[in-house]
Amino acid sequence: MLDRKWLPLNALRAFEAVAKKASFTAGAHSLSVTQSAISRHVSSLEDLLGKKLFERRPSGLVLTDAGQKLLPVVERSFDRIEKTMNELKQESAKGARVLRIHMPPTFLQRLGMQLLHEFRVEFPDINIDVSSTYGNGMPSRDIDVAVIYDKPRISDAIMDVLWMERVTPVCSPDMAAKYKDCPLDQLLADNELLHVRIDGQPNNHLWSQFSKHARIDLDTSRGVTFDTLALAVQYASRGYGIVLCDIDMYADDIDAGLLGIPAETEIKDGFGYFLVLNAEDLEDPLISLFRNWIITRFSAVDRRSLSSMRAGTPAMRRDAVGDPVQVVDV
Repeated sequence: MLDRKWLPLNALRAFEAVAKKASFTAGAHSLSVTQSAISRHVSSLEDLLGKKLFERRPSGLVLTDAGQKLLPVVERSFDRIEKTMNELKQESAKGARVLRIHMPPTFLQRLGMQLLHEFRVEFPDINIDVSSTYGNGMPSRDIDVAVIYDKPRISDAIMDVLWMERVTPVCSPDMAAKYKDCPLDQLLADNELLHVRIDGQPNNHLWSQFSKHARIDLDTSRGVTFDTLALAVQYASRGYGIVLCDIDMYADDIDAGLLGIPAETEIKDGFGYFLVLNAEDLEDPLISLFRNWIITRFSAVDRRSLSSMRAGTPAMRRDAVGDPVQVVDV
């Protein structure tokens, strides 16, 4: 059995470089060494393991089964070493640790700003680097912890649910008042449908789900599509259309009369907001601290008053006539 004091680090670096470039020449160039040197390293690693790591085919260099098994482990290990050493170097230069956090744009705008401010007030010695990108799922950018918009899924990452969204049609208060005594299908037929882009789903996904469960015959292919819910809601608030909105995210705007709810039905669409991090990062005290802090923050808030996080006052969720809203699981 191999002992860590005998781990061939240079050979592992050579293997990773060749695997990433699918070429001995390109791999050698990326490490600024000769091709013969990198070939010797890979050969010595194959001899040590007793398995071939690459196959030469007419289409090019490909990993064997053993190579495919080894590569992600090597990449993650070197990534962690590189990350930690850079953090230590950064701490030495700046005297403070930087926590890299990703949040979706609407989440960041509605809740994240307040949450980050509260975290900084409580932990002023921890600097924060915030990124935000469109789309659902994990960002490609190198981060420590991410809030993502997605469906529950099985993966190697740690996923903590913050809340599962519920959506209902939302429009301007004037539009809601105008159609107060009209059937919902007439309101939807007369006005623009607003969509929010979800990776891996057609643009009309949410409206198709809603019309199915509301039993409304609706042409969901028409309308305007936005990258974020915040943009779609802003468009709807001006009286330009109707959007299916996360009612918990916008509870304070609804209660303040800035948005109207013309329907008494909302659906659970299976999407929600999750805190995601790599399992090995649980050993990082800073990442573990932030994880525990934000989970505790959400667990202490009633789901009907999520949006009050940014205002500091509780928000009550009611429909247009003050009665509880019917919830339908999709």
